[in-house]
Amino acid sequence: MVETLAGLSGTEFDVVVVGAGGAGMSAALFAAIDGARVLLVESTEFVGGTTAYSAGTTWIPESMHMASVNPADSRSVAERFLDRAVGERSSAAMRRAFLEAGPKAVAHIEANSDVKYRARPFHPDYLSELEGSTLCGRALEPLPFDGRKLGGAFALIRPPIPEFTVLGGMMVDRDDVAHLLGMTKSFASLKHAVKLLARHARDRMSAPRGMRLVMGNALIGRLLYSLQRRGVPVLTRATVETLHVSAGRIEGVTLVQGDERRRVAVTGGVILASGGFNRHAARRADMLPGADPAWCPGAPGHEGGAQDLALAVGARFGEGALSNAFWAPVSVRKRADGTTAVFPHFLMDRGKPGMIVVDRSGKRFLNENTSYHLFGIAMQEAHRTNPSVPAYLVTDAEGLRKYGLGMVRPGGKGLKPFIDDGYLTEAATLAMLASKLGIDQTGLADSVARINRYAQTGVDPDFQRGTTDYQRANGDANRTGPNPCLGPITRAPFYAVRLYPGDIGAATGLVTDTDARVLDRDDEPIAGLYACGNDMQSVMGGVYPGPGITLGPGLAFAYLAARHAAARARAQSPERESSEKTQQEAHEQTP
Repeated sequence: MVETLAGLSGTEFDVVVVGAGGAGMSAALFAAIDGARVLLVESTEFVGGTTAYSAGTTWIPESMHMASVNPADSRSVAERFLDRAVGERSSAAMRRAFLEAGPKAVAHIEANSDVKYRARPFHPDYLSELEGSTLCGRALEPLPFDGRKLGGAFALIRPPIPEFTVLGGMMVDRDDVAHLLGMTKSFASLKHAVKLLARHARDRMSAPRGMRLVMGNALIGRLLYSLQRRGVPVLTRATVETLHVSAGRIEGVTLVQGDERRRVAVTGGVILASGGFNRHAARRADMLPGADPAWCPGAPGHEGGAQDLALAVGARFGEGALSNAFWAPVSVRKRADGTTAVFPHFLMDRGKPGMIVVDRSGKRFLNENTSYHLFGIAMQEAHRTNPSVPAYLVTDAEGLRKYGLGMVRPGGKGLKPFIDDGYLTEAATLAMLASKLGIDQTGLADSVARINRYAQTGVDPDFQRGTTDYQRANGDANRTGPNPCLGPITRAPFYAVRLYPGDIGAATGLVTDTDARVLDRDDEPIAGLYACGNDMQSVMGGVYPGPGITLGPGLAFAYLAARHAAARARAQSPERESSEKTQQEAHEQTP
């Protein structure tokens, strides 16, 4: 499956996919399902991209799994929700194409591969205050996957962020975390935990990490296994040097791997899914000013080279998005091996009772329970008038014990290494904490006094914390009190970590049509060139309406791009007409 350029068999492919993240691997798989001869090209040593780091959540309204948790939802309701959330920041036609293709993509990939999803029973849209939002049914997650099925190819999967694993590489999802935390209180949780630990112990006897894959790693594992079974060659540590154009269409690429260089012909198309511009030095400086690349928690590889090739043949970037990137607050720590750990604060701490976020003046400046994307935007906007980067996530001994703080796990144990290297700041009083952090003591004392009063009343008049379904979902459902998001900060010692706005993916990308064909400056398709994932202009217009709104469109437009490119390839070969008819019938039979 893994190939070298020198040993690659064949000099012609129907579809070449550039980038082996979630969208690129899906595009390669869809094209292979359609009978195309596919080559997958990845610039790094691993497949998976940032998808491998993620929860693997895929936002697809009206999928085949929706009825099991929310039969009342519909595509029209979802469309009206996106119209309200996104508005004119993206093309309504592109959003409709996504909503129409998404359910077909899920059904088609599940019917023809080992990629399997399930609907979360409770996973609210982030903008739950808008009409048309839902509490469940749109967010799909991949089923756990046994990495042992991959054999030696298991080593190809990008490992998860180490700080998101336990016990030396054991992956856990949100259900596992609940069981592990409750194993002393429930026999069912104890049984679940013992099973996890026993499986991990067996895995570590033969592998450097656990081989039970969940979340984004499970999705990548399932995609890789499906590609492996279909014999799709994968080139790693390889790049596309040139897109060759003839008679107005892409007809080949030059590939580079180490010292090897080779030109291959492409009959159907080249699909760009290389992850976007986030690590492209010049474009990042222009499109994400002030955002240090050291704060980016995304996987390496999204350097924008594929987009540069597209621009050189006439493509253009989209405009009008709320933001050029999607964001999350992150904390940063130097690991023992010298690498940098960037930890996204999605939901485990900042929205819990007994947590507040303040700026250098010691004042709160945002709703701690807002979505991570809006949180990152709010940090940058506030910083324009008052130093808010870094911001400071503050809690007390009880908050740390119950919820942890960033890379510090719940329980309140093993704090010394984090304190010694400055990641975690500890102090006996709030005044001392403010002094150590270099923030205003009076401001911090006032902010804590206010949140302590609000915890009693359940009302946050400053930022309306805990007033939406999404915000309450990220609080503590077990808290007794009027608001699951509000709690007092009273018990010494007090703690804080520094937060920075980290870009978690590109929202601005190449403009495409509803078949994912890249458009030129005259809005005409560049024949044989497609884009999906973060290489493509987001149909969400830089807005983050719900969980999985990057992977959902990535899957849907991977399906559309692959279908169109495979059809083009079949049209080039009259002797493959019967295959084209068979594949078309398969599409028509897909729910």
